[in-house]
Amino acid sequence: MDTSAELPPFATHAVANQPPPFAPRDLWADDAALREAVEREGGGAFTARLQRYGAFAGDGLLALSVDAHRDKPRLRSHDAFGHRIDTVEFHPNYHAIMGAAIEHGVAGLSWHEPAPGAHVARAALSYLHHQSEPGTSCPLTMTHASAPVLRHAPALGEWMRKAAAPHYDGRDVAAADKPGLTLGMGMTEKQGGSDVRANQTVATAIGNDEYELVGHKWFFSAPMSDGFLVLGQAPAGLTCFLLPRWHPHGGKNALRLMRLKDKLGDWSNASSEVEFQNAWAQRVGEEGRGVATIIEMVMLTRLDCMLGSAGEMRMALSQALHHTRHRRAFGKPLAEHALMRNVLADLALESEAATALTIRVAGAIDRAPRDPREAALARIATAIGKYWICKRAPAFVNEAQECLGGAGYVEESLLPRLYRQAPLNSIWEGSGNIQCLDVLRALAREPEAGQALLAELDAARGRDDWLDARIDPLADALSGRTPLPEAQMRSWVERLALALQGALLLRAGSPVAAAFCRSRLGGGHGLGFGTLPDELDFVAIAQRGVPA
Repeated sequence: MDTSAELPPFATHAVANQPPPFAPRDLWADDAALREAVEREGGGAFTARLQRYGAFAGDGLLALSVDAHRDKPRLRSHDAFGHRIDTVEFHPNYHAIMGAAIEHGVAGLSWHEPAPGAHVARAALSYLHHQSEPGTSCPLTMTHASAPVLRHAPALGEWMRKAAAPHYDGRDVAAADKPGLTLGMGMTEKQGGSDVRANQTVATAIGNDEYELVGHKWFFSAPMSDGFLVLGQAPAGLTCFLLPRWHPHGGKNALRLMRLKDKLGDWSNASSEVEFQNAWAQRVGEEGRGVATIIEMVMLTRLDCMLGSAGEMRMALSQALHHTRHRRAFGKPLAEHALMRNVLADLALESEAATALTIRVAGAIDRAPRDPREAALARIATAIGKYWICKRAPAFVNEAQECLGGAGYVEESLLPRLYRQAPLNSIWEGSGNIQCLDVLRALAREPEAGQALLAELDAARGRDDWLDARIDPLADALSGRTPLPEAQMRSWVERLALALQGALLLRAGSPVAAAFCRSRLGGGHGLGFGTLPDELDFVAIAQRGVPA
């Protein structure tokens, strides 16, 4: 109610026409697209766990995230007496967030409770977590993705068990003294990022699959993890190693933190530059097979890039709808103006399609050990989704900021944090060109990958004319009949991603599937958001996105 008329003269602090606080909000209950996708992909047995974490993510986790981001990690290379300690200090909320996430299974559910659907449920947990606290998603993701790599070294069975355990221990002590462990990774060096074969770290064997490493890692994420999967040049070539923070025979390992990176976003998470000065490491896999050994970790972290971007879009949509439903302009709520309805519906379409594709890939990964076609689909669809979904996130979040106007540029709205975070996932674990080249390579070397994609599209034939018109040109390339030029791969992967999203929405019976196909596949959409064709039901699409 406007109380300005009741205020005494010169009173200036009447607050009116402002939305109520966003939190508490149940991120699981609000998200019909996520709930349906989890059930569709076989994760329904974990619904109760997802309900609990969705409620926490939209309330307690959001509250904890504020100071975890505002109070950035700090490097302490030495103690007060001049001893080298190589420690990163975090706000206490960081440790509280990590503890809650690991306890609920964000990092280890797939391995700690390896039932059918566990990968799908773990993906949904990561999606929910990332909406409220994306920085900690980095160590959580790497811990989860490290498990299949550690399997290559039977001697590291205890590391794998503790990485999967629902226990967090933030103390800087030896791994043997902890009930649960976190893992990081270090591949990027100054002379090469995605070109990891150019790495110059030298690994010298000292017996019993043990090595000493000398080198410089230019980007080393989550440096307070208990151990790190790294690549180094052994006598037989590039090799994968586990390098612990503490030497197994006592004392700190010779891992020197040179500095923390001053990053655009991802502020709650520390990223560092390090040197190995004869640091002790355990070989994982065969010498000279480093890339082949670590590749499954890379695929799983790429899935989490998709999850992160889809989660960021989802939270940005939620913030935009919350604000516009309560904020009034020109006599009515913003959300009731025709042009704003178009924008909100367009964002809702994009978000649901991103969620559907991401959880579909998680389902393929879950079934991959039992189904060769799902395994082939997982390999190529991960690169497709990583390219397209991560590419869409920055523009999406910026459009959501515009829905809030100036308030969307202020930290309290959460959107500046999301906007800083949004470019990360398109860069981390291989930028856009790398993903498109991976698609090109997979189609050339693995005919089953193209066949799996074509089967996924064919399963939706006859349900939408716009999609049918897109499938035939794609089919020639997916079947190997038409060669694909490298210079056109971004355009081609984009078309494939949109067709795949449309097919998934149609097969799922989503009420927004026809609108997605009409706009994204049928030429009824411009280059910016808010350009949907007028015949679509904007209100119904937005209401499905986030219920009022």
